Amino acid sequence: MDTPPSQAERIDGSVVRIGALVPLTRPGWTEAGRHLLAGLELAARHVNDDGGIAGRPLELLVRDTAADPGKAEAAVEELAGLGVAAVAGEYHSVVARAAATRADALGLPFLCSSAVLDALTEQPAKTVARLAPAQSHGWRIYADFLLGAGHRRVAVATEPTLYWASGTRILREHLTPRGGTLAELDMRALTPAAACDELAAQGATALLLLVGTPEPAVPIVRAVRRDPRLAGLLIGAPAGQPEFAGWAAALGGDGAAIPFLRYLPERLTPLGARVETALREQLAETPSFVAFEGYDTITVLAGVLRSHGADRARIADAWPHVDVEGTRGTIRFSDVPGINVRQWAWPPVQVADRDPGHPGRFRILHTG
Repeated sequence: MDTPPSQAERIDGSVVRIGALVPLTRPGWTEAGRHLLAGLELAARHVNDDGGIAGRPLELLVRDTAADPGKAEAAVEELAGLGVAAVAGEYHSVVARAAATRADALGLPFLCSSAVLDALTEQPAKTVARLAPAQSHGWRIYADFLLGAGHRRVAVATEPTLYWASGTRILREHLTPRGGTLAELDMRALTPAAACDELAAQGATALLLLVGTPEPAVPIVRAVRRDPRLAGLLIGAPAGQPEFAGWAAALGGDGAAIPFLRYLPERLTPLGARVETALREQLAETPSFVAFEGYDTITVLAGVLRSHGADRARIADAWPHVDVEGTRGTIRFSDVPGINVRQWAWPPVQVADRDPGHPGRFRILHTG
């Protein structure tokens, strides 16, 4: 992680600095953070290889949020004082919400890479824009996938956080009018074995993991896979846990055939294909959609900085005029009803899983 610049660096106008918020330590989802940072850093290198920002090098000042909203707020304060042109990144929705709110109060542009919570800010925030789709958009697509596959009796294994509660509400509101039901299993009170008992008693045909990874998600999967009463039960993970190599390493074949949401097109753009090769080499594994979100974040900011300069107010004013070719399509921001920030509406959405015959491969099951 970068060390804070000295006073001389703060007043040096020869470098354009962007703050980067990333979960790099526990309890943050560090694997997602590593992919996000890889995309941010690769894009910054490419910007500098292409002449920087009007000849000025682009520099990232990376701050670890560790999934802590308080740390994120403190980082935004620090980065604002260090003179960054904008702040970017973050994976965890509740953390991004805290960062977005503080950045907007300071007049500091914030481009959110990965967080999906609809209410990224309580009030309209013109300094904030977001690349990831709103949770209500992606999770409704996931609910449509469940219905199309014949699942009407759905259960969620959940924990009491704003993000999981929001996801549960979205699923219930979409499933219920279409003949579905949704039951909640509070994993604060249930062991994985007790959850299996509940699922068997309810006759659920699908269980969605709205819980943290690896605990308690991995033990729940193992328990369900080994319970003969639940042999036909679909396990799902809309938040995307199976996307990452750590999931396959922890669960092996048990982690396959668990549908999840990912924000990728069937085919990447030509830029995306080149970036995929570079990210694969940098990460020494298949890059996740989060890595592409990181790359697109800096690509958008570099375009804005080149066309509008590094003045914070001008950057925020530029969000409605963004028209940038990213790794996953053309990125434009718009006002979306119910969303208080400028939003890319919408990135491509897939429901995918790991192939049981080849867990290192992904299958696209549904698109939206």
